[in-house]
Amino acid sequence: MKKLKERLEKYEKLFTQWEDLGVLCELAIEEGDESLVPEIEGGVRTFKKQFDGLRLETLLTEPYDSNDALLSMHAGAGGTEAQDWVQMLLRMYMRWAESKGFDIRVLSYLDGDEAGIKSVTIEVVGGNAYGFLKSEKGVHRLVRISPFDASGRRHTSFASLEVMPVLGDDIKIDIDPDDLRIDTYRSSGAGGQHVNKTESAVRITHIPTGVVVACQNERSQFQNRDTAMKMLRSKLFELKEREQKEKIEDLKGIQKDIAWGSQIRSYVFCPYTLVKDHRTNYEDINVNSVMDGELDGFINSYLFDISNTKG
Repeated sequence: MKKLKERLEKYEKLFTQWEDLGVLCELAIEEGDESLVPEIEGGVRTFKKQFDGLRLETLLTEPYDSNDALLSMHAGAGGTEAQDWVQMLLRMYMRWAESKGFDIRVLSYLDGDEAGIKSVTIEVVGGNAYGFLKSEKGVHRLVRISPFDASGRRHTSFASLEVMPVLGDDIKIDIDPDDLRIDTYRSSGAGGQHVNKTESAVRITHIPTGVVVACQNERSQFQNRDTAMKMLRSKLFELKEREQKEKIEDLKGIQKDIAWGSQIRSYVFCPYTLVKDHRTNYEDINVNSVMDGELDGFINSYLFDISNTKG
């Protein structure tokens, strides 16, 4: 009821904006007042953005679309370049989440050998976070002049992104404690005073499936273990949901290999600038704005595509 009420309130507010714009247009025409044109144009732009956002929400009809999301990024082919690419993607998704007013928690990370990040998992907390971000699952390809290459050559790098819904307590996933291997270790990288001093970080391996989750950024080993178990439940739930359609080996990434031929999207910085989604063919030539979190065009086109496919 709360979600339906919020959606109705958004609609009523949008309808009022549309009526106000109509009145303003009539006033400008009747009085021949061209000074009102910039205000009208600005109002139309704002209306369109809010309208598109509300229309998009109507496409989020899957059972877990309204849930928070877990994002796990992993460096693929490309060595240090790929690890730097993971760090760039992390910033991009954090900027996108911040623009939506979502909260972000970094749950685990593994620093790169020389630069960047080998892997990182974050939790994005906000309404419909999973519904929006499920479109981002797959391999992301980067083409640019490498800042790590003294010869200034062009490099291609890959990183994979897994997206899982955060499950509520009402979803029951049976996990046999005997199927778990739990390791503790010292946290690494930036953090509080406990980092590198106590074995507060936790890594849990689900032996039957080989699924591995880790958490290191909570204040205690108990909290890290609790969060890691939540992550494990989400991953095992998705395995259970898909086991009738896909083999377990393919589930952790519909992306398959993190390399050539498997990417869902390419980000080209050189010799031209272009971001292209290979599933929907949606493109944006402003690669810098995309890296600053302007992802709505890609997310929208993906959701409209799958909606049309279902329809």
